Amino acid sequence: MATKRLWRWRGITLQGAPCQGTLWQDNRPEALQALQRQRIIPLTLRCCSVQNALWHPRYSGEIIRQLAALLQAGLPLAEGLELLAQQQPNAQWQALLQTLAADLAQGISLSGSLEKWPEAFPPLYLAMIRTGELTGKLELCCAELAQQQREQLLLTEKVKKALRYPLIILTLALLVVMGMLCFVLPEFAAIYQTFNTPLPWLTRAVMSVGEGLTRFWPLLAALVILPAILNRLICQRPGWLLYRQKLLHTLPVFGKLLCGQRLSQIFTVLALTQSAGISFLQGLQSVEETLNCPLWRQRLRQVCRQITHGDPIWQALANSGGFTPLCLQLIRTGEASGSLDTMLANLARHHSEQTHQQADNLATLLEPMMLVVTGTIVGVLVVAMYLPIFHLGDAISGMGG
Repeated sequence: MATKRLWRWRGITLQGAPCQGTLWQDNRPEALQALQRQRIIPLTLRCCSVQNALWHPRYSGEIIRQLAALLQAGLPLAEGLELLAQQQPNAQWQALLQTLAADLAQGISLSGSLEKWPEAFPPLYLAMIRTGELTGKLELCCAELAQQQREQLLLTEKVKKALRYPLIILTLALLVVMGMLCFVLPEFAAIYQTFNTPLPWLTRAVMSVGEGLTRFWPLLAALVILPAILNRLICQRPGWLLYRQKLLHTLPVFGKLLCGQRLSQIFTVLALTQSAGISFLQGLQSVEETLNCPLWRQRLRQVCRQITHGDPIWQALANSGGFTPLCLQLIRTGEASGSLDTMLANLARHHSEQTHQQADNLATLLEPMMLVVTGTIVGVLVVAMYLPIFHLGDAISGMGG
């Protein structure tokens, strides 16, 4: 995958009909050879940029969902991939689906073909597709995988929305406050000072804050920008990523929400792999490779090592940290009774529902809190601006006297 390049071509068939498309090849000569094998005379061939954002699980999950629907309708796998490629509006994915169909025609299995594209298809996809090929239930494995990916994406978006909302509100409130302090309030104060009377204490205090912002704004801007720059510079260092995740998970409300999301993702994938007949260790490895959280990846690697050394699953989970007592109790019960897949499914459903509820409750709680905070700040500024006007009558009377 790392050496593959996307090529856009225009050409004509041997019958003289114009045609165009895209294809994945390592270099220009191989791209020309691929077109010749398709009996196409190339007229133009240029390399296109690859958009990494299009490898998001949202797109691969949708592809697998559509493929499952076609397979369940009785369409052969190769024809299903060709049909998906024809209907795919994105050239990058269209070329990839055509490559998968071409690999099938050469006798390469679907899982073997997907293995060449780790950026587009995580290890979980490979494990589920390979299991479907071995058991003859490829359409069911694809449908279950697509459902799992859809549920996790919905949960992730809900959590992000709940965490993003207060930041947006506070940012807007800060911009309004800075605008009033730096531009509006000084105009009111200048008008009032023409009467040579002292300003009210609240107005003086707010003006002092505004003057400080005006005078030291470069320093304040540096204090805001510098952490972002430092985070960008060291964001790829494993030690910093691990420390940042630990810090986020210790936050009172948001940490619990993030932990619930991770547990839901872990147990959903484990339940899916167990129901498909994949070993627990292989399922753990699939989860570990699909997670983008260094903290939980470290914990799962520790769990894998301890299980390999002969420890019970529940004991390995307890030693790694991060798993709730409910998780440990149900896993221990599942191990003892031989119903581990059922317990994993129950844990996945429990944490998914709990995280959905926590995200909804957080949004419901934060909305009035943000309104109260922003309303209080704006109210204080408005009072500070109009206090001099309220005292304007006294000032005019003093001048008349």
